[in-house]
Amino acid sequence: MLTLASKLKRDDGLKGSRTSATASDSTRRVSVRDKLLVKEVAELEANLPCTCKVHFPDPNKLHCFQLTVTPDEGYYQGGKFQFETEVPDAYNMVPPKVKCLTRIWHPNITETGEICLRMLWAFGEFHD
Repeated sequence: MLTLASKLKRDDGLKGSRTSATASDSTRRVSVRDKLLVKEVAELEANLPCTCKVHFPDPNKLHCFQLTVTPDEGYYQGGKFQFETEVPDAYNMVPPKVKCLTRIWHPNITETGEICLRMLWAFGEFHD
């Protein structure tokens, strides 16, 4: 399946092979994923509960970030849970990959930390 994101990436690759190596990064096209993430990261940061903190190891790569959750109530109260998220190039057609870095027992988290987001994706949590 051809997506707009893969077409933009392919076009950038073709353009890059024709231009000199001194071309700046600012002349490259911004992917659809990155355009969406600029808006969605702003919304995330504005609406993030006080029990959650988001961290971008590289601020120029909005598609890779970490989330720390410290619940203040419920069964997991007092815990500190870290998650790593990577948003693929084909995002909004393909869901983000989320991995729990903290060992935890949860029905939607495997022993190696992979998280099943299919239910959330099916119910539209990642769509407008």
